[in-house]
Amino acid sequence: MTAPVFVVEHFDTDGSGHHVLDGPEGRHAVSVKRLRAGESVVLTDGAGRRAEGEVTGTEGKDRLIVRLGDVVEEPVESPRITVVQALPKGDRGELAVETMTEVGVDAIVPWSAARCVTQWKGERGLKSLGKWRATAREAGKQSRRARFPEVADAATTKQVASLLAEADFAAVLHESGTEPLATAELPDSGSIVLVVGPEGGVSPEELALFAQAGARPYRLGRSVLRTSTAGTAATAVLLARTGRWS
Repeated sequence: MTAPVFVVEHFDTDGSGHHVLDGPEGRHAVSVKRLRAGESVVLTDGAGRRAEGEVTGTEGKDRLIVRLGDVVEEPVESPRITVVQALPKGDRGELAVETMTEVGVDAIVPWSAARCVTQWKGERGLKSLGKWRATAREAGKQSRRARFPEVADAATTKQVASLLAEADFAAVLHESGTEPLATAELPDSGSIVLVVGPEGGVSPEELALFAQAGARPYRLGRSVLRTSTAGTAATAVLLARTGRWS
């Protein structure tokens, strides 16, 4: 079994090369995971830096003492994959974020599409965004990632169009697509932006605006996936085809 991952803000050590993991992460390591001396852990800042370590002891219920190895920085993945995710109903948004993080998406942009039943407004919107970011963080730890996906602020349709216009490859998952994503010509580097619509689908007006920005409609297969699973499936296709999973 691979070593558990914990998030830190820094990798500071004392004179003997030991780091104290405290706070919520330390409590989880000591009181929930019940880690003991001799066990291995990985510390990461979630932004690409990571260090393997060995537990040398605990203090109380929330302090884990770790002898740290060298801190390394994982390279930024290329091409970078961003999924624009229309807001699903209920907790299916967190499900989408969780599984996309697990497969390896680099950034997630919540999108308030015209046909979204759910709309993020005021305090409720901020709370929902916080849940998405917390989900990405926990899923990043669970999947042993050192670089967690960025979860942006909720975007309008015009903001999504601007993002698509800047991409090296942009696509909208839609049943009107005549070309499968599995055969699309993809860049070797740069950025890929993929749009996943809501349960009610991407509106004709949105499709037209995205087409002007250079994003064509593509399909995944014969079946129609739910908005909470389409992004994960499409990301897996892209990761395999770009060589990031080779």
